[in-house]
Parts: sequence; structure tokens; C-alpha cells
Amino acid sequence: MQINIRFLGAAQNVTGSRHLVEANGRRFLVDCGLFQERVLKDRNWQPFPVSPESIDAVMLTHAHIDHSGFLPALVRDGFRGPIYCTAATADITRIMLLDSAHIQEEDAAFKKRRHEREGRRGPYPEIPLYTTEDAERCISLLTPISYKDKVTIDKGLSARFHDAGHVFGSAMVTVEAKDSREARTLLFSGDLGRWNKPILHDPTIFEEADYVVVESTYGDRLHEGLDAIGDRLAEVINSTVEAGGNIVIPSFALERSQEIMYYMNRLLMAKRIPRLKTFIDSPMAVRITEVFEKYPELHDEEVKALIRQGRSPFGFLGLSMVTSTDDSKAINNIKGSVIIVAGSGMCTGGRIKHHLVTNISRRESTILFVGYQASGTLGRHIVNGASEVRVLGRHYPVRARIVHMHNFSAHADRDGLLRWLLSLKRPPRRVFVVHGEAEAASNFAYTLRGKTGWDIRTPQYLEEAALD
Repeated sequence: MQINIRFLGAAQNVTGSRHLVEANGRRFLVDCGLFQERVLKDRNWQPFPVSPESIDAVMLTHAHIDHSGFLPALVRDGFRGPIYCTAATADITRIMLLDSAHIQEEDAAFKKRRHEREGRRGPYPEIPLYTTEDAERCISLLTPISYKDKVTIDKGLSARFHDAGHVFGSAMVTVEAKDSREARTLLFSGDLGRWNKPILHDPTIFEEADYVVVESTYGDRLHEGLDAIGDRLAEVINSTVEAGGNIVIPSFALERSQEIMYYMNRLLMAKRIPRLKTFIDSPMAVRITEVFEKYPELHDEEVKALIRQGRSPFGFLGLSMVTSTDDSKAINNIKGSVIIVAGSGMCTGGRIKHHLVTNISRRESTILFVGYQASGTLGRHIVNGASEVRVLGRHYPVRARIVHMHNFSAHADRDGLLRWLLSLKRPPRRVFVVHGEAEAASNFAYTLRGKTGWDIRTPQYLEEAALD
């Protein structure tokens, strides 16, 4: 039996997760995301490495754009198979892909006007990568399944989804390929979550797999403890209020925004922070929060207990969910300190850019980053200490306080990844380390190899591996 896997993205980089598997004469993808690192964005515009029409199915681990965001282009170019995912992921992906398409259309129009005004051309075509119509056609192919239910791709080829504990509805994927003589199991971690995170269940562990594809976003570092999140968040809020500034939080609409609401709720109940006007300035985050409330069975026991008591874990007095553009603009006219949570999480688009324009040059304000910042993004430049940044076509000096809280991360750190892998009762034939910057992936592979002696690979972009 011959199984081939080809790494079409997230190979020695973090975004653009796309893993192509060929087995038993069938071809399917595990994830199909956008590249978000500035130096790699040209890959989004290149022809897909294989004909989309030749792909039989997609296994979507979760809704983050670096895992789902290229699907509308894949469908536009000929893919017609099912896109399997959990029901929660299907609901969230509908929201995120329509938003992504809208951003693609808006950005293309904005850049065309700006480039015409400036008399220049950009590195990419001044057209949307895909349109709202493309996203709607893609959404019609989403095929919800439950955790542990069997998905039959073809005779002798099947898959199951398992709770990854990363974001709401996220999954790991096991693939079983067999013929009359033998069987092989492939295990894809997707994005692996952390143990004891609020809201979510812990990641699923496995006793055996022949081949493992594992992420390594934080494979070379350790997170601060989850217990420290409340202390640090309270310190940032209280010190910024004392200085008379605003707390501006670039945040992912999926999971991170809901976690911020959860922690602020706890701090307010404990009277550790003042009751400030707080704005979730992200229509997408508002809609995704509604999905969180739709699937209570996916919550951990602590959140379920709050719900049983009739208390929302995602709401508190003074919180406003902002949807309209006019209401978003009005936030910047408010006197006194406020908390603004807005997308996008890496400052690559969305309403956060307008709040940065207003606050990034104010010494009294704080820009609080609560998630991973990919190489080349505006968020990465800011956390790396840039003295000046370009936002919406103009340059602004960075005078605000910049804080980056890594312990909010939804990704397992080095020890979490090891904990998950070392639960295997027998050595896998091979482990592929993906979804990490080159140094992080290499360092994690070195650590894992040293602890286990396993066959560990860190594949390159477009590399193909034959699995015997």
C-alpha cells in the first residue's frame, strides 16, 4: 500500500496549512488556509500545486483563516467535493469566510484607489483574491460531522475527527488507510490546544498512530501559566487607567475575543479592575459568540456551571457589542479610558487599524497583544519594537505602551506538544513537524528526537513524502 503526503503550506512557516494526502487512488486535503506572512502572500496568488478538480475531499480542522481561508479560491477553481468539519466549525467558517471575502473585496478596491492616486502598482493584482460569491459557493460544501463519527472517503479509506482543545469546534484528524494486506493510521494534530484552558475541553490523546503530522508554533518555548493571565490583565488595565489612556486589544474573533470577555468577567466579579466601557468592535466576534452559546456541550465544566447558574460567561455590565461602522468610529470620541477589542488579531486588516491610528502615538494608551503575530505582519513589527509603523497608508510614531501576553495562546507549548506525543504507546514510523517558523520547528524536532529516537522530519514547502 502506497500513501503519499505533500506539504503545500505551513512547512517551516506558520500559516497556509495545506496537507495533501494520496491513498488508495484518492486525493484529499487536510486544511486549506491562507498564507498570512507578508513575504509568503504571493503563494496565495499562485496556481494551486495540484488541480482542485482532482481533490476528492477536504478535512477542515478548524475555522481560523490560516487553515480555512483559501477554500473559496479552491472551489472557484474547480473543487466540488465535501468539506468535512464539526458542526461548530461549519457555523464559524461560514462567518469567517464571508468576512474574509468582504475584506478581500474592500482591500482590493482601497488599494486600487490608493495606487492610482500614488501612481504605482502593488506586488499583487488589484482584484480580490476571491469574492463573496466564491465564499458562498464554498460554504454550500461544508459537511458537518460529530467528533468520532466515521467519514468514509472511499473503500479502505476513512477519517475521524477528535477534539483538539484549540478553539471552539477544533479537531484533530485520524485517517485510516487499508487494503487486503495491511492498514496504516495517519494522525494530524491540526492546531493542538492546551490543558486546563477555560471554556474548552482538554485535547484528545492517542495511544497509537503510524504517522503523525504535528504543529510546532510554540515548539521552542514555554508559556506562562494560565493562572497568571488574570494578574497580568488586571495590571495592564489598572496601570493604563491610572495613566488616562485606552487599552486597545487586537484580537482574533474566534476564541480569543470570547476568552477576553471571560477573564474580564471574572476580574470584575472579583472587583480587581474598574468597570470601564468595553467594546467588542468586531461584527464577526459578535456572531461567533452566538455560536459559542449554540453548542453548550462543547464547553468545559466551569463554563457549564456558570450557565446553569443563569450567568453568561461572555457578558457583563458595561460591555457593548459593536456592529455598525458609525458606532465603531464613535468609540474614538469617548472621553476617559475605555477597552477596545477589535480585529484583526495580527493587525493585518479590519477595524483595529483605525483604533491604532488613534492610540498608537499616545503615551498613556496601551496596545495589548494576546495572540501569535506572524512574521511580516503589522502586529509582529509592533511587538518587535518598531519605532514607527505604517497604518492605512500613513506613518505613525509608536509611543503607546506595547504589551504582548503569550500565555493567552491557544497553542500547546513545547511541553504540551511533548505531553501529547509521548502519550503514544508505541513509536510512530515517522513524525512530521509543521506549522512553525523554521527555527521553532527545527528546535522542537531536535528536542523530540533527543527524547525518543524517533524518525522526525521538518518538511520543506511542496516536499512530498512516501509513506510505506
